Amino acid sequence: MRLRHRSGRTLHLSYCTNVHPAEDLPGIVAQLDAFAVPVRKRLDTDVLGLGLWLAAPAAAELAADPRARRRLRTELDTRGLEVVTLNGFPYAAFQAPVVKHAVYRPDWTTEDRLRYTLDLARVLTDLLPDDAARGSISTLPLAWRDPWRPDQRDIAARNLDRLAAGLAEIEDQTGRPVRVGFEPEPGCVVENTTQATELLAAVDTGRLGICLDLAHLACAWEEPAEALHRLSQQGLPVVKVQVSAALEVADPVAARDVLQQYAEPRFLHQTRSAHGPATDDLDEALAAGLPGPWRVHFHVPLHVAPAPPLASTTKVLETALHHLMAADEPWCDHLDVETYTWDVLPVDRRPAGPAELADGIAGELAYARDLLHEQVAE
Repeated sequence: MRLRHRSGRTLHLSYCTNVHPAEDLPGIVAQLDAFAVPVRKRLDTDVLGLGLWLAAPAAAELAADPRARRRLRTELDTRGLEVVTLNGFPYAAFQAPVVKHAVYRPDWTTEDRLRYTLDLARVLTDLLPDDAARGSISTLPLAWRDPWRPDQRDIAARNLDRLAAGLAEIEDQTGRPVRVGFEPEPGCVVENTTQATELLAAVDTGRLGICLDLAHLACAWEEPAEALHRLSQQGLPVVKVQVSAALEVADPVAARDVLQQYAEPRFLHQTRSAHGPATDDLDEALAAGLPGPWRVHFHVPLHVAPAPPLASTTKVLETALHHLMAADEPWCDHLDVETYTWDVLPVDRRPAGPAELADGIAGELAYARDLLHEQVAE
């Protein structure tokens, strides 16, 4: 969906398709009909934005075949769908039975990660709407934090230089600029905006910047205004915003039985206490008895509050969007709703099938759209 900022800039609002398991091109096209088109119809919008996730094999296939890219663009156009942003964080198998730390591999010390991201950029230049100013790709914040040796930092820095050079070459060839945003996440080398300003200080900020995931921002217990000021002082642009909310609980002891329902085996749910202690997964936090309150890296639906005594970090989300949109020019014009955990929610909150999942995605997008309308109109 498109909205208009008071400055006249177009804001692109989409939903991220990493919630769906398809990883080959026929499966990707099938998921457009199963989910994206029903979501568009529920929202009664002529055009729906997708934050498309392409697993590495599909990205490589498309990057090598201009005709396949044109076919995918046609499949999108005929369904009233558009793509200005890709999610390049998961490399493959993101909806496998167990993902956990595998999502951080390959990292930015590897040729595979560089090749994958440049493949995505090549694909995106042919998927972008003709009137889109630019494309964006989100990626992991260098690597998981352990191990992270000085030699790895040096290799990653060289790969980021090669990434910027590759993006420049693609723009020269196609006339379409694409920027890549590194997404701070709990437990990673770049966990928060402070670390981002330290470890990404030397990047080419014309092509590289930050993907600000609002659930991650909340889990790091960062204040949105301070975080944005910190990035601005360093000159790091916000390339993309992931509109997401994390799980929050004031008293983990009282909520233990309910929290246990969210301790599932597929994804990591890094847990952070307001007082500093941290664990890399929710079951570890429950076993360790971290002092509350907690914020848990479990992306929860934006428009439906978790069962009490749990809550979500939508207040952080709302505050962040206010600051992102309050200036004369928006900080960012690519906003992607990224709730990939629908299938691992507690059973009584999990969609029963494709129609209910489409209902949930449409509800989240309507929430984000209405909230942005309020911010843009102020």
